Amino acid sequence: MSYREIAKKTRISVGTALNRIRRMEKAGVILGYSARVDSEKVGYELTGIAEITVSKGKLIEMEQEISKLPNTCAVYDVTGLTDAIVIAKFHNREELSKFTKTLLSLPFINRTNTQVVLTTIKEDFRVPDHA
Repeated sequence: MSYREIAKKTRISVGTALNRIRRMEKAGVILGYSARVDSEKVGYELTGIAEITVSKGKLIEMEQEISKLPNTCAVYDVTGLTDAIVIAKFHNREELSKFTKTLLSLPFINRTNTQVVLTTIKEDFRVPDHA
């Protein structure tokens, strides 16, 4: 959205909108800008969701390691029967297999349970616009 569109939608001047956006960027509220891409159209045919159980006291360390793996899109520290959820994208089954084996080879990972997404109905990680 352009600064002019943001200003109009929020009923403020363009200069005020620009200043507020710059302040949010500086404060780390806005982390960056990106294009929404259809992952399948760029070759990522598979989405995997892995539930991970980690040895006590090593969760944050393992989540940080997993976040560095190239196929990882999201890492969530969760409540429930597992400790973390990982969402990752893959070109093919071989990449998914390698990723899963890499997870299992990491120290302190006790167990993984990986699901393969069959159909993506909605995938949009933008913050909802309720203005």
